[in-house]
Amino acid sequence: MSGSEVLAFIALGSNLGDKEKNLDQAIAELGKTEGIIVIAVSSFRETAPVGYTDQPNFLNGVVGIKTALTPYQLLKRCNEIEQSLKRVRLIHWGPRTIDLDILLYGNLIQQEEKLTIPHPRMLERGFVMQPLCEIAPLAIHPQCNKTIEELYRKNP
Repeated sequence: MSGSEVLAFIALGSNLGDKEKNLDQAIAELGKTEGIIVIAVSSFRETAPVGYTDQPNFLNGVVGIKTALTPYQLLKRCNEIEQSLKRVRLIHWGPRTIDLDILLYGNLIQQEEKLTIPHPRMLERGFVMQPLCEIAPLAIHPQCNKTIEELYRKNP
């Protein structure tokens, strides 16, 4: 990479098929992407579904990357990985083979229809904050100007 990499974090979730394999494959695909280096992977946690609850439990984790991709290029790559792993969007917050959500992208704050960074619901979700805190406790949430560890301890 060029030296203009950004540290970013992506949440992973799966509740269909071989959940652990789905997460591992998504991480491997991120790692094969030109302009992305995987630098940290949290442990995986089984969690109950949120929103639409009539579905199997999820396996969740977070991956830390260094990337030379722009936020929209990274979003496009995440969507391509979801498609390659047969994600189907039938029910909002419904069952899925894989879900990849950009949580943080450096200190970027962006609120647009197609992409909001930091992820707008990350602070409400223990299944995101716990693994993020595991791999990046000192990362700063740019809107709150607090570390992930401070924010997680406040609302585990």
